[in-house]
Amino acid sequence: MTHFSYTGSGPYCYANSFAMMFGADAPSTAVIEIAIGSPFGMQLIGGTLPFFDPYGWDPEKGFEDALSSLGWTSTVTQGGEAEEALARLKAALAGGPVWIGPVEMGHLRHQPGMRGPIEADHYVVVLEADNERVVMHDPQGYPYATLPVADFMAAWSASTLIYGAPYTMRTAFRRVAEVSEVETIRASVPAAIRWLSMDGDLGMPAGSLGNGEAAEALAARIEARCDEALRGHMVHFAVRVGARRAVDAAACLARAGYAEAARIADRQARLIGAMQYPLVVGNDAVAATALRDLAPTYDMLRTALENQS
Repeated sequence: MTHFSYTGSGPYCYANSFAMMFGADAPSTAVIEIAIGSPFGMQLIGGTLPFFDPYGWDPEKGFEDALSSLGWTSTVTQGGEAEEALARLKAALAGGPVWIGPVEMGHLRHQPGMRGPIEADHYVVVLEADNERVVMHDPQGYPYATLPVADFMAAWSASTLIYGAPYTMRTAFRRVAEVSEVETIRASVPAAIRWLSMDGDLGMPAGSLGNGEAAEALAARIEARCDEALRGHMVHFAVRVGARRAVDAAACLARAGYAEAARIADRQARLIGAMQYPLVVGNDAVAATALRDLAPTYDMLRTALENQS
């Protein structure tokens, strides 16, 4: 079946935030995601928490490589006490919008239903700040959202997240090289192979699994008992973003001439996307079958990329 690219909303917060900072020179969010490395693998953190992204990966581990391959640079600051961080943010805003994250999404009370920490990471672009409120473009679908400073600082402390330093922000975005989207995709392939290989000490919690083993273990867990916390995580976030990443990987790899790798990524996108309805309606056996079909595709994708590199 022919691959067909996707355009639409979805949880692409850091790619969308980067695109806002790049402005008129921004590449597509699909290319930004490829540069960050997110589509290339699967992980089951601690044997319980699934993500359709590489084993041992979190967004910040891919940001510097991504900026370099895209031809951009920025300045990162983080840490300190809350008052110091807020002062730093106000000073930085004199030079324009500021890229912020990770933040705890549960403290972003402009989003309906958010009443406190939910251990979910997010990224935003802050436009204005004073002692009372913060104005931001929240790529979850809320342009010019306002938030009381206390809520924003609680979110920005990132104290309930499993990665990231408190009060991290990026400023001074500057384009240092003219790099085409196809050049960026090709430059990102070595990192994709490295992530798919799961090489090195990635500092994962005990019981963590990656790629095929993660898919098989998650299938067994869903088939035995998919509790509501796992189901909610899957249907509201993991499946949506996982399928989006894979479909974007397929489109980008095809553009760069990696035909076999693109075909495999498209297969991954179809399998991940096909889990949404069964999981929503409780047909867990069907979702488990899709995961088992997905399991071997990670080694297949790595091999295809290696053979063409």
